[in-house]
Amino acid sequence: MNKKYLLGIANYSNWVDQTVISWLEQINDEQWEKEMPSSFSSIAKTTLHLVSAKRIWIDFWNKEPKPVYLSREFKGSKEELLEIWRKIMADYLRFVTKFPEHEYDSAVSINIGNEVWSMEFSQTVLHHNNHASYHRGQLVTLLRNAGFSDFSNTDLATFYVKINRA
Repeated sequence: MNKKYLLGIANYSNWVDQTVISWLEQINDEQWEKEMPSSFSSIAKTTLHLVSAKRIWIDFWNKEPKPVYLSREFKGSKEELLEIWRKIMADYLRFVTKFPEHEYDSAVSINIGNEVWSMEFSQTVLHHNNHASYHRGQLVTLLRNAGFSDFSNTDLATFYVKINRA
């Protein structure tokens, strides 16, 4: 694993997040809150989970003694959550950018229930990206079911083609 690869993944994650944010800014409050069958029962709840997960990995990487579980605490508006998401995106990229490449295999430990899990830092970045892709896919389905259709392509290949053209 090298820095260029991991930064590519982090930049892709933020690029897709910004695209999803632009979609979410176009929906109304009824669409945002509409209850639908899914892992999280609305666009609002799925988005909160995505933002919370990105935030919690930053806390885990920083070895925060009391990581913030945003999904347990947040009670604000769509606009407030999207603003928090933008800030977390900047924090995420800053952390991955500054993290020393020679420490990519260093252990990151997290508490899951009564267990302690440990993964290499680089694995956690890849896990986060995979996890986010899964839930962004759910958001697409929820958005379609709520009547939104103004999507753009968020595939990894599209990202690489676009940055290679720039």
